Amino acid sequence: MRQMHKALIAAAVGSVFYSQASLAEISANIGVTSNYLWRGVTQSADGPSVSGGLDYEHESGFYAGTWIGSIDWGNGNGAETDWYVGYSGEAGDLGYDVGYVYYAYPEEEFDDSNFGEAYFNGSYGAFGFGVAYTLNSDADDDAPFGQGDLYYSISYGFDLADEYSLGLTYGYYDFDIDESVWGEWDYSHIQADLSKGDFTFSISKAQEESGDDDTKFVVSWGTSF
Repeated sequence: MRQMHKALIAAAVGSVFYSQASLAEISANIGVTSNYLWRGVTQSADGPSVSGGLDYEHESGFYAGTWIGSIDWGNGNGAETDWYVGYSGEAGDLGYDVGYVYYAYPEEEFDDSNFGEAYFNGSYGAFGFGVAYTLNSDADDDAPFGQGDLYYSISYGFDLADEYSLGLTYGYYDFDIDESVWGEWDYSHIQADLSKGDFTFSISKAQEESGDDDTKFVVSWGTSF
C-alpha cells in the first residue's frame, strides 16, 4: 500500500506477544529517503522525507497499522497519515494481500485531499502485481480525483552478486474523470530499485501527464533489529 508500506525503506523495531491460542507481533518502523515518491510522483517537493509507523500482525494473516511521513506539496510542509487493515497469505505458489488503506492529510492547507482505497497485491515467484481502487474521497465533486480511480502495477525482482538485489516496477494510474473538462490525467511510470543491506538506490520516471516527469534519483535508508 503505497505498495504496502511504500517504496521507502522502513525499519522494524518491535516486540512480540504470545498466548496459548495465537501468535501476534507488534512492530514499529522508521525510515528516511532523499525524495518521497508515490506512484512515480514526488510527495516531498524532490526533498527528503522521514517516516515512521506501527504495525500489528497476527499469525492468521490479519494485519493493521498506521504510517506517518513528511510531505511538501509546494504549499507548505505537512504530514501524511495512513491507516490500513488487511489480510495476507498464500495459496500454493500464489501470495496475496487484500485490504483497505485511508490516506489522511490533517493540515488545513491540504483540505479535501483525504481518500481511501481498496487494494489487492499478488505475487508468483519473482513476479508481483497489484490493483488499487479509490472508494471514497473528500475532494469536491468537481475535482479530478474521486471515487473510481484505478492504479495497476506489475513488478519483477531478482538477486544479484554480492548480496545486491534489483527490482523493476511498472505502474499505470487511470483516473475516472471527464477528460473533456479536465484534460488527460492518466499516466504510467517505471522504477528500478537497487538494494543492498539497509540501502536502496532508485531511478524513477513518470509520463508528462503526471505533472512530474523529471527522472528521479533517490537514496533510501532504514535499519531493522
